[in-house]
Amino acid sequence: MSGGRAQIGVTGLAVMGRNLARNFARNGYTVAVHNRTYGRTRDLVEQFGGEGDFVPAETAEEFVAALERPRRVMIMVKAGGPTDTVIEEFAELLEPGDVIIDGGNAHFEDTRRREAALRERGLHFVGTGVSGGEEGALNGPSIMPGGSPESYESLGPMLERIAARAPDGTPCTTHVGPDGAGHFVKMVHNGIEYADMQLIAEAYQLLRDVAGYAPDEIADIFRGWNEGRLGSYLIEITAEVLTHTDAATGAPFVDVVADRAEQKGTGRWTVQTALGLGTPVPGIAEAVFARSLSGHTELRTAASPLPGPQRTPMGRDEAADFADGVERSLYASKVISYAQGWDMIRAGSEEYDWHIDLSDVAAIWRAGCIIRARFLDRIRAAFTSDPWLPTLLADPEFAKELGEAQYAWRDVVAASVRNGVPAPGMSSALAYYDGLRAPRLPAALLQAQRDYFGAHTYQRTDREGTFHTLWGGDREEIRTDGG
Repeated sequence: MSGGRAQIGVTGLAVMGRNLARNFARNGYTVAVHNRTYGRTRDLVEQFGGEGDFVPAETAEEFVAALERPRRVMIMVKAGGPTDTVIEEFAELLEPGDVIIDGGNAHFEDTRRREAALRERGLHFVGTGVSGGEEGALNGPSIMPGGSPESYESLGPMLERIAARAPDGTPCTTHVGPDGAGHFVKMVHNGIEYADMQLIAEAYQLLRDVAGYAPDEIADIFRGWNEGRLGSYLIEITAEVLTHTDAATGAPFVDVVADRAEQKGTGRWTVQTALGLGTPVPGIAEAVFARSLSGHTELRTAASPLPGPQRTPMGRDEAADFADGVERSLYASKVISYAQGWDMIRAGSEEYDWHIDLSDVAAIWRAGCIIRARFLDRIRAAFTSDPWLPTLLADPEFAKELGEAQYAWRDVVAASVRNGVPAPGMSSALAYYDGLRAPRLPAALLQAQRDYFGAHTYQRTDREGTFHTLWGGDREEIRTDGG
């Protein structure tokens, strides 16, 4: 079968698919476009045909025929069953060496399954994380492709051209690793995003309910933070949201939005996967549970009469000092959450033999994606300097900053408790920090308890081996590993 003239095709022309197709076209590629309903294809060409060279296709057969060899088909449809259906439809029309790209938020285990099945048919499957929302899809997202090295040779230069550019000009994409590596990294990105947003929301609530600042004053504080080490996309847009006034009521917009946070599931996937890997990500877990709690309005209504502490208003000087402490607490807690994310990526890479370069992950998140932040350059530098760094918190610079922040961090968490303002993200981050640095943990008692009720055994600190105490008898200690 001879090929057509389009270098890439996009099927599924909702907002993300449409904007990615436009991005390819704006960057000089001829793009075949297809949708289950042809009207959406026609509308794209009519509205945006002047941006580049589009080849509209009404049927799957026309779409495939429009593509040059090796064909590159990017699928932008709802994750799950619909993705499987579309993959099978196009796999029947493609030939060995062609490439199918899934740019949706697929679960990485689905991507691994699909990649293995299509590999047997001679097709390349590239599970690709795309972050940046509809604006990023159009103007330059962070792109996280997995799949075979051969598929990246064909597809990579195109992704590099449409991706966001970091401040040093580097495109924010790389070959993350085999099969599901790209979607795994995107999942962890979204988990970090959950934690980041929760921490920022807690900082806002503390500044409002403890320090007594109004939303527009908090916006000014966030703008100041955005000029420093907390500089990031999420801090920037938080300031914008807090300055917005509701047109209907004249009230701060944040006060008319229902306090029930939605979620699409990627944060929950992150926590579930971390549990399977045995990797602690409590910051992400607390953010997921905080959203869940916000949505249980019947529980919150039932519990609303529960007593809480009275709050003592702060004077302006005291409030300003407290705001400085919140900045330190927010920064330290964010570093903890990002460190947990990188720990999880390393654990997944080892479990699935992906060989993910941790410095590359930081590099491709510096622009385009939702969690882009100024300190990602430093995270990249830390893992470039020492690829075997056991945790980001072992990097001397980050460790020094956490040490300098810890007293203000503790004061802020204590203030949240004294004033009855929930700050689960900051509290969890501090507990994780203290858990890592503690010379002894109460897990020793847990092991003794487990041995008592279930004969689960334990190890000792003073000699090698595995032991069990005969708790129901004379409490003799016996060795159980045959040593």
